[in-house]
Amino acid sequence: MTEPGVRAALQAAITQAMKRRDRAAAAVYRTALAAIDNAEAVPQGDQIRGGAIEQSPLGVGRAEATRRALTDGDMADVVRRDAQERLAAADSLAAANALAAERLRREARLLLDLVG
Repeated sequence: MTEPGVRAALQAAITQAMKRRDRAAAAVYRTALAAIDNAEAVPQGDQIRGGAIEQSPLGVGRAEATRRALTDGDMADVVRRDAQERLAAADSLAAANALAAERLRREARLLLDLVG
């Protein structure tokens, strides 16, 4: 999905779901956006966590790390992975709770329909 972009498509889907008053769909799309945001986060690694004042970062934003830039393909992969996790959970839940399994499958379909 190149036009209009995965993030923009998710945001538009949230808006449409809210207009339809479909809270479940809006929550699914918000969760997918959060998964993308998490994928853009940079691991903390070996940052100085305390100690001498001369080793501490000074100034506004000095301790901030730049986020990773994901391509639309990367974002679509994150959304697909989220959908696959929902489908796997639905399969394992099917015998115990058919309604919950069907809800997870419906959520996965919403995500897969969005990213193709």
